[in-house]
Amino acid sequence: MIRRTVSCLAMCLSAVMPLFAGNTDGQFRKILDEIERNSTTLAVYGKSTEAQKIGNRTGLAPENPEIELGYLPGIHGGARKDIGISQSFDFPTLYSRKGKLADAQNVSADLQLRSRRMDLLLEAERCCIELVFNNALAALYSRQLDNAKAVADAYERKFRHGDATRIECNKAALNLTNMENELKKVNLERRQLLSRLTMLNGGVPVEMADTSYNPVRQLPSDFRAWVLEAEAANPAFAYLRQEIEVAKKGVGVSKAMGLPKFSVGYAGEFTPDEGWQGVKLGVSIPLWENRNRVKHARAEVAAAEQAMDDARLQYSARLEFLFEQCRELTGNISRYESVFEKNSNDELLYRAFTGGELSLLDYLLELEYYFNSYEKLMQTQRDLRLALAELYAYEL
Repeated sequence: MIRRTVSCLAMCLSAVMPLFAGNTDGQFRKILDEIERNSTTLAVYGKSTEAQKIGNRTGLAPENPEIELGYLPGIHGGARKDIGISQSFDFPTLYSRKGKLADAQNVSADLQLRSRRMDLLLEAERCCIELVFNNALAALYSRQLDNAKAVADAYERKFRHGDATRIECNKAALNLTNMENELKKVNLERRQLLSRLTMLNGGVPVEMADTSYNPVRQLPSDFRAWVLEAEAANPAFAYLRQEIEVAKKGVGVSKAMGLPKFSVGYAGEFTPDEGWQGVKLGVSIPLWENRNRVKHARAEVAAAEQAMDDARLQYSARLEFLFEQCRELTGNISRYESVFEKNSNDELLYRAFTGGELSLLDYLLELEYYFNSYEKLMQTQRDLRLALAELYAYEL
C-alpha cells in the first residue's frame, strides 16, 4: 500500500508539471477560429450590421415627385382642367454631407462588429483557460482519489486484523468521500465550460482535453508606450473614435439643413375657351423648423468626445492593474516552482514515514498539504493566463 501511495503521488506530479512546461503557440486558435465561423451570435451581429448599413444609406435621394390633376365642372357647362407636376430638392450641399455622414456611419457599424467579435472571442478564450485548469485539476483529483481508495482499503484491512481503530477507518473513509465529491465538482465545472463553448460555437460540440498552457509571453518593458499601442489597435477605441467623426459630420448635416429647399415643376390650367401652362418655381426657407438642430449636433460631438476620454481613462487604469497583477503572479509562480524544484517533499515524507517519524495519518495529512500547494500553483498559473488574455484581447 505504501509503494502504491508513493506511485500515485509520482503519477499525480507528472500530470501537474506539464501545466507549467508549456507547448506550442496558438493553443486556442483553432477553437477560436471555429467559434468565429460557427457562432450564431456573431451571425446575428453581422446581419444586424448589414441592415444598419442599408438603413444609413436610405433617404439620401431627393423627395418623390408630386403630380396633381384637377377637374372642375362649371355650373353652366364646361369644365376646367388643372395639371401640376413638381419636384422638390434640398440644397446640393446637404446631399453631399448626408452621403459622407452615411459613409462614416457604415464605417462605425463595421468597427462595432469588430468590437463585438473581440468580446465574444475573449469570452471563449477565458472558457478555454478555465477548461485547461479544470482538466488538470481533474487529473490531479483522479490520482488523489486512487490514493484515498488505497488508504481506505488499507485501514479497513488493519481494522479487521486489530491494528487500527474504527475512528481511523472512519477518517480514511471520510477522506475518500471528500475526494470523490471534489472530483465530481470539478467534472461538473468542466461540463459547464464545455457547454458554454458549445453554445458559443453555434451548438457544435467542442472538445478539449489539454492539461497544460503555452509558454507565458513576456510583458512589455515600457508600459505607457504599450498602452498607447494597445489603444490604437483595439477595435472598441476605433469605434469610439469613429463615433466622434460621425457626430462631427452630423454637425455639417445640421448646418446644411438650414439652407433653403427648392422645387421646380410644370403647371397647366385649361378651360373650353383658353389654356395656360408653364414652369413654376418654389423655395422653402427653414426659419423655425431647424431651431436648436445645430446646437444639438454639437452637444452630440461633446458627448462622444467625453465618452472617448472616459473609456481611455478606464482602459488605461484596467491595463495598469492587469499589468501589475501579471508581474505579481509571475513572481508567485517562480517562487512556487523554485521551492518544488529544490525540495523533493514526496521523498522526504516517504522516508519520514518508513522511518517511523510519521504515522500513516500524519503522512496522509502532509501529503494532502503537498497536493494543496500544487493546486495553488495551478490556480496562480490560471489567473495569470486570464489576466494576459484580457491584456492582449485586442490581438484576437
